[in-house]
Amino acid sequence: MNVLSIQSHVAYGHVGNASAVFPMQRLGVEVWPIHTVQFSNHTGYGSWKGRVFDGMAIEELLDGIADRGVLSRCDGVLSGYMGSSDIGTAILSAVARVRTLNPDALYCCDPVIGDVGRGIFVRPGIPEFMREQAIPAADIITPNQFELDFLSGVTTETLASVKEAIAAVHLLGPRVVLSTSILVQETPEDSVDLVAGEGGRFWRVRTPRLSLSVNGAGDAIAALFFVHYARTRSAAKALEEASASVFGLLKRTEEAGSREILTIAAQEEFVTPTYRFPAEEI
Repeated sequence: MNVLSIQSHVAYGHVGNASAVFPMQRLGVEVWPIHTVQFSNHTGYGSWKGRVFDGMAIEELLDGIADRGVLSRCDGVLSGYMGSSDIGTAILSAVARVRTLNPDALYCCDPVIGDVGRGIFVRPGIPEFMREQAIPAADIITPNQFELDFLSGVTTETLASVKEAIAAVHLLGPRVVLSTSILVQETPEDSVDLVAGEGGRFWRVRTPRLSLSVNGAGDAIAALFFVHYARTRSAAKALEEASASVFGLLKRTEEAGSREILTIAAQEEFVTPTYRFPAEEI
């Protein structure tokens, strides 16, 4: 399996491609990473060095890959943080080029827009681009609860409203939706839910809620869910596998007291997760 992964990258730590690429490689996937930004570290530290690339840079790198004659062997495109709308346009162009050569290729969009407590944190124009262009082009999307609410126009306070929101997003185009970090009335205080929808059916995985705050977990679960879905064509199975791996990764990170997720030290969690959680149809 070959995946073109177009998202941000950091030299130190694990967010964006630095969080998504290695887990996919550990699962035996050949990954072709293109970075939308390259920073010294994630912006949560308050200061960083580096730069945001433009759409032309993304197109140039894709042209170079195409010159190798391999785009027809690309099984899927994964995108995350875009940085600017012209980068988004370049990503959708990449998706179109891949699909022209391989109509079976999947596009998974992690619609990075914002988060609960922080609100929208991307540049102006990106949220609208996501909702109006990227989401309709995607086969799979992986929004957190804040992003699910934004994209659907539904305020999710109950499990029923989460299902309503996912159904509304399905109408925009994606056939598979994974929503992460779900906290609603039915969620116990010591737990967190993940909910996936496909074909009018919904599944929930509930895991213990950990006491840590790290960046990059969303990038990892999007990548893992994408790979497992591409291989099984089952949202329920992909949900079980991805949630197990990410919980194990975060549990190891919490135990170590690390500010960065232990992507390398906990790499066995991607292949043989320590903890398993059933996907319950809801």
